[in-house]
Amino acid sequence: MSDRRILRMASTGARVLAGALVSAVFVTAVVTAVAIPWPTHTQAPVQVTAQPAPASTVVVCGGPLLALGRNASNAAALSVAATQSLAVGVPDGDPAPTESTLAVPDARGAGPTVLTAAPQDGVRSEVAGAGSASVQASDLAGLAASSCQSPRMESWLVGGATTTGASDLVLLANPGAVAATVDLTVYGALGAQVPPGGRGVVIPPASERVLPLAGLILGEQAPVVHVEASGAPVRAALQTSLTRTLVPGGVDQVSAVSSADKLQIIPGVAVIAQAAQTSTDNPTTVLRVLSPLADATATVTVVGSTGATELTQKIPLKAGLPAELELAGLPAGVHTVRVAADQRIVSAVWSTTGFGQGADFAWYPAAPEIAASTLFAVPAGPSSVLSIANPGTAPVAVKLTPVGGAVRSVTIPAGRAVDVPVSPLATYTLDPQGGAKVRATISYSRVGGSGTTGDALAAIPVWPSDAAAHGIVVYPG
Repeated sequence: MSDRRILRMASTGARVLAGALVSAVFVTAVVTAVAIPWPTHTQAPVQVTAQPAPASTVVVCGGPLLALGRNASNAAALSVAATQSLAVGVPDGDPAPTESTLAVPDARGAGPTVLTAAPQDGVRSEVAGAGSASVQASDLAGLAASSCQSPRMESWLVGGATTTGASDLVLLANPGAVAATVDLTVYGALGAQVPPGGRGVVIPPASERVLPLAGLILGEQAPVVHVEASGAPVRAALQTSLTRTLVPGGVDQVSAVSSADKLQIIPGVAVIAQAAQTSTDNPTTVLRVLSPLADATATVTVVGSTGATELTQKIPLKAGLPAELELAGLPAGVHTVRVAADQRIVSAVWSTTGFGQGADFAWYPAAPEIAASTLFAVPAGPSSVLSIANPGTAPVAVKLTPVGGAVRSVTIPAGRAVDVPVSPLATYTLDPQGGAKVRATISYSRVGGSGTTGDALAAIPVWPSDAAAHGIVVYPG
C-alpha cells in the first residue's frame, strides 16, 4: 500500500471522527437547552387610568301627598292633599344645594323637589334630603315620610293593593334633561304581567308621571311592581292609602327596594299594642315577599329590641308569585325582620296602629346595605328613632354624628339592632367602622292622637350616599 493511500485513509477517518464529535456536542447542547428553563418575558398591556370629571349629585324628593277623585267633574283627576315639609342637609362647609320643582302633568299643584349639589374642588358633593307630610281629611289621613333619592335604572315597589278601599299611585320622576321610557312589570296572583298601561311609559325631562296602580292591575291583594327605565334613570315610589267604609285608614309614601337579594333586612318595624289588642280578625303586621325568578324557600326571623328572637318561620315561594306572612303574636315595640332565601327576593313589612277612626299604617321596605360614611336627613315627625341593624356574626361599631355636633359611638351586637333617638330637621352622618356593613331605618310613631292629629306611623330606609366616581381603565389600541 502506498503512503498516499494511507494518508488518504487517515484523513478520512479524522473527518469522520470530527463530525461525530460535532454531532455529539450539538445533541448535548440541544438536550441541555430543553432541560434548562429559557428566560421568559411578559409584556403587560399599556393602560391608562382616567378619572371622570365629577358630576353633580341629584336627588328627587317624594313630593306632596296626592288625592284622587276630589274633582266632581273629573273623578280621575289628581290634586294636592298636603304639601311636603323638607329637611335638607350638606356636610359642614359645603354650600346649600340648588332646588327645583318637577312638572306633574297628571296632577294639579306643586310637584316634587329636586336637590342638586355641584362638585366642590373637583370632588363630588354629598346632599341629604327627606320629607314628611301629614293630612287629616275625609278621604285621606295619616303621616307619610320619604327620603330624597337618586334616580335609578331599576327598582322594586313592594306595597299597596288594588282591592276595594285602596287608592294607590305609582310615582315616576325624571329629573334629567332627556326623556325616560319606563316598563312596569306587575307581579300578582297570576304571576308577572306587563299591562298595556305599563309598557313604554314616557316621562318627559324634568317631570313626574303619576299612574293609578289599579289602572295597571285590578283586584290584587299583594302586588309588587318592577320598574325598568331606559334613556334616563327615574326615581320610583308608591303612594298608598286605604279607606274602610268611608273611614280613612292611613296613608304612606313607600320608598323603592333597591334590588333583589338573597338577604333582606328590615329594621325599625313598629308593632303597636293597641292594634293587636283591638283586632281579632285582621292582621296588624304582615310581611310581603317575592322571589321573581325562581322557586325559593325563605327563612323569616323577627328579633326584638332586647335581642330576643320573637319568631322564626320558613315559607315556600313560587317564582313570580308574591306571598304574605302574618307576623302574629309579636310583643309591642320596635323589631328587626330578617328574610334569608336561597334565591334573590324583595320584601317589605306593613304595620298599622288600628282599624278605626284616626288609624294610620306604614310600609317598611328592606333597607339597603351601608358600608361607608353616609349622610342622611331626618324630616319632621313624632318620636323619630334611627334603628341600626347589624346582620353580621360579630359586633360592629358605628359613629353617628349630627352635622355641626359631637360624635356618638354606637356598638351593635351581632344579629341585633340598636335604636337611637334622632332630632327632626337635623342631618347626620352614619359611618360604619372597620369595614362593617349595617342597615338602618328612621321610624315615626304616635298613637292616641286627638282632635285633628290622629295616629301617625311612617318609616324611611337610610340609603347609602352616592360613591365618588371611580377611575376608568383605558387600554389604548
